[in-house]
Amino acid sequence: MNSFYASVELLDHPELRDLPVAVAGDPEHRHGIILAKNQAAMAFDIRTAETVWQAKKKCPDLVLLPPHHEKYRDYSHRLNQIYQEYTDMVEPFSVDESWLDVTDSQRLFGSGRKIADTIRERVRRELGLTLSAGVSYNKIFAKMGSEYKKPDATTEITRENYQKLLWPLPVGDLFFVGFATAEKLMSMGVRTIGDLARADREALSQRLGAQGPLLRSYARGEDRSPVRRYDQKRKIQSVGHGLTFSRDLVGEQDIRTALTRLSDMVAVRLRRYQLKARGIRLEMKGTDLRSISRQQKLDAPTDLASEIREAAFSLVRSAWPMDRPIRLLTVTGYDLTDEEDPVQLSLFSGDGTAAHEKNASVERTMDRIRDKFGDDAIGFAGLLHNDIGIDL
Repeated sequence: MNSFYASVELLDHPELRDLPVAVAGDPEHRHGIILAKNQAAMAFDIRTAETVWQAKKKCPDLVLLPPHHEKYRDYSHRLNQIYQEYTDMVEPFSVDESWLDVTDSQRLFGSGRKIADTIRERVRRELGLTLSAGVSYNKIFAKMGSEYKKPDATTEITRENYQKLLWPLPVGDLFFVGFATAEKLMSMGVRTIGDLARADREALSQRLGAQGPLLRSYARGEDRSPVRRYDQKRKIQSVGHGLTFSRDLVGEQDIRTALTRLSDMVAVRLRRYQLKARGIRLEMKGTDLRSISRQQKLDAPTDLASEIREAAFSLVRSAWPMDRPIRLLTVTGYDLTDEEDPVQLSLFSGDGTAAHEKNASVERTMDRIRDKFGDDAIGFAGLLHNDIGIDL
């Protein structure tokens, strides 16, 4: 989709359509990050993820709108419903992007390009939104085709033209090549996607590990990953949640309060997915905006907020001075396993097993109350009357 969040918001504000507009968090609560921007804002070089004050320096007249995630989920569902009229092989990648495999649909609806153009016209007419489509023989090139020309365009990348279209582009434009990876590649003299396609496989492996040869294969058009059916569940790799606080966290009490809320949010989602985490990862960001990340494996998989919180707190204590202010925390459960998988119990666990069972009973009772009365119906008492911007 083209400027998805901003485009959805502008459906309710047509008078702003020609003005520079961005969707952003609340600057008053230090969530002032640009989430999306429209075409007029792009002309001022407004960028996603930059702070509101940076964006306002570039464009003092920038109009800011608050996000409404329930709207975006609704439009995402409606988009995928349109896609499924052309194929059941629809794999959502994000709230506004999906891969479609139309191999078996072309006898009914025409070529891949024709199907893409038909969908673009329907989305514009029925939803009032625009999208850019990439048509190709693999998922990587289809994604890159969707980015190649915007807005409201179709780009077809074939076995015959991909070298001409893609190989001259900077290596950082290749899907899945992030900033850090691009820097490493450029330090090797790999500056374009074509350079990567021609690079020595062994040298890439030594510099980037298994990722190097994989990215080389993407550049060479060798991606063979299939498109999943829409009703196939994507395997979840991790479950996490982060918050930027209304004031800096200083001291053990502040940190414990924040971790209580974050751990509860992660634990609730793990239980809803019927998963447990074998490891906990914590990201901490200070007032200088520098981040550090630490992780640890657990003695036993867990889906309990109490156990996630204690693991996360031990990571803070091992890596961050208690008197050093914290601006942002993110807690993530990783190395996930099904909740029914057998667990090896220790013969020496004693009171630990009893405490685990007690906490499990309490948290599952909270789940039932939330399911009946809403997520805000019950929470941990330690969060009451906090001043760091955490809702109960």
